[in-house]
Formats: sequence, C-alpha cells, structure tokens
Amino acid sequence: MRRKDREITDLNEILSIIKKCDVCRIALFDEAFPYIVPLNFGVEVDKEQIVLYFHSAGVGKKIDLIKANKKVAFEMDCEHRLVAGSISCHYTMEYESVCGNGEMTIVGDEEKVKALKCLMKQYVQADDFEFNDKSVRAVTVLKLTVQTVTGKRLNKK
Repeated sequence: MRRKDREITDLNEILSIIKKCDVCRIALFDEAFPYIVPLNFGVEVDKEQIVLYFHSAGVGKKIDLIKANKKVAFEMDCEHRLVAGSISCHYTMEYESVCGNGEMTIVGDEEKVKALKCLMKQYVQADDFEFNDKSVRAVTVLKLTVQTVTGKRLNKK
C-alpha cells in the first residue's frame, strides 16, 4: 500500500471495520472485463481466518463465473464523510475500507444454516434465528475464504 500512514493490518481493527459495513463488493473474472457485484454478507473468524458468507440465487452469471474460477477479490467501505477544504483541491473524504482476495466456494447443505446465521448477525446483531428447511434448500450460500486482507482509514478528526 502506498499510503502506509493509512494502512490497517491489525486483525481486530479490520474486523471492526467489516462489522460497520453493510455491502461487500465481489470482483470476479470474466472473459473480457472484470465483473463486480455488491452483496450482503456475514463474517466469521476462526483462528485468525476470515470467512465471508453471501446468499444468492443458484443460477446466473455470478454463479457461472465462480464455478469457472473461484479466485475473487473483494472490497467494502464505510464511515464516509466529506471534509471541506479552503479550495476545491483541498476537499477530501474520510472513510474506512477493507480489501482483499480469496477463494469462493458454494456451501453444502450442512453449513448453510450456520452461514445464514452469520449473515443475519451482520445486520441485526443476533444469530438465534430459525430457518425452515424449504428456504434453506432453495437458497445458495457462498463462502469466501479470505487469503489476503488489508484495511485503510482516513480520519481527519
């Protein structure tokens, strides 16, 4: 990262940013151009390994691209605030962001409920939800095992 003064490498700080985000953008390999899609997500950490979960329809371009190449990149950001400057070139934007890459897989039925609870916890801070079998069977759940991650922050306060 060019701006080392803004880089965040501490896992707990990165997780703090992730928990404030509400959308994760996933970049996939397509033939001519990258393909990016914003998704709701849930996060889990096991022995410093970050895992992101997403729900999806079982068919479509995103699923086709993941099946063709499971390597993906991701980005999420939050805490946006415009900071005025004395002239236009001195305006800036405060933010926090997390970027990284990893491998995306489709979750089997045995892991779906755990993953869906992670998704719910991201948005309502609870994971004691029950899911009916029909809904669980109908949804496709994606699992991104993060291989590299870094955070970045600009805070003028």
